Amino acid sequence: MAVVILNWNGRRWLEQFLPTVLAHADGATVVVADNASTDDSVALVACDFPQVRLIQNADNLGFCEGYNQALEVLRTTAAFRYYVLLNSDVEVTAGWLPPLRTLLEQQPNVAAVQPKILQYSTDTAERAQFEYAGAGGGYLDRLGYPFCRGRLFDTLETDRGQYNDARPVAWATGACLLVRAAAWHAMDGLDAAYFAHMEEIDLCWRLWNAGHEVWYQGSSTVFHVGGGTLAKSNPHKTYLNFRNGLALVYKNSPTSELPSVLAQRLLLDWVAALRLLAQGQVADCRAVLRAHWYVVRHVRHWQLRRRQFPPRLRIAERPGVYRGSLVWAYFAKGKRVFPALNRKLFKKM
Repeated sequence: MAVVILNWNGRRWLEQFLPTVLAHADGATVVVADNASTDDSVALVACDFPQVRLIQNADNLGFCEGYNQALEVLRTTAAFRYYVLLNSDVEVTAGWLPPLRTLLEQQPNVAAVQPKILQYSTDTAERAQFEYAGAGGGYLDRLGYPFCRGRLFDTLETDRGQYNDARPVAWATGACLLVRAAAWHAMDGLDAAYFAHMEEIDLCWRLWNAGHEVWYQGSSTVFHVGGGTLAKSNPHKTYLNFRNGLALVYKNSPTSELPSVLAQRLLLDWVAALRLLAQGQVADCRAVLRAHWYVVRHVRHWQLRRRQFPPRLRIAERPGVYRGSLVWAYFAKGKRVFPALNRKLFKKM
């Protein structure tokens, strides 16, 4: 097993969290893949952590291609059965790896699994809250909007053990993702066109369509700083969010459902853009429009990827999918936490 940390100018995170990763690696090889950092990250790893394998990408390739190239290097130089994609701003805990690995070893149909993701903080109350990136497992609504157990939009739940189970989910977070090496390479890794944001949702959707399963394992816990490389709210993230979200449903929705899903997504995106404009967030409004234009201009790429990885599962057939509208449930009906959603609209698992 290789625990692979993608780094870009993240010296402070490596200095803070890499010792804990090494202390709890459970025999795994720890790898830092550097995306052409301009700080002294590489020097820090080489001097202070000689036991860490260092891979240096020639350019800043983004999250997707940065991992793709690093794991291709590992494939050609070592025979790892599993990869762990681990953000540099994640604090792992004692015993975090065995439950994840055991789940994959005991269930051969499972290709990827994530642990429970809580907020990293020095404040005890905040540390008990779920974190945006993955929380208690990733879900999608019928229009492809992602959400998590423990986090609906900006509403975070406190961890009281309510999501300590192990279960199939629609997607698992790239902040801490254990994936079978064979499945990763069969899927061609992450789609580099995403650059960053929602790329793991796309990978997991393709895994489900290919006959694999994706799970959440609540007996493993890590703490994530979140926004360590990109702030939670800025026009660039707005652009990536809307661009990649639209591409996600175009690539992976079955043909019979695609026209309806696209039409509704476009309408809701435009409503969101007008809301941003009304709030004075002009740059974010423009980001939504730029995102749509990008998807239109690059539609050939998404068409080719649809043919390469054909969408097979209808909405009702996918575990971890809410067959209602999360936007309607949250904003119109006031459903602020996962247990408040209508359980009848989830596929039984």
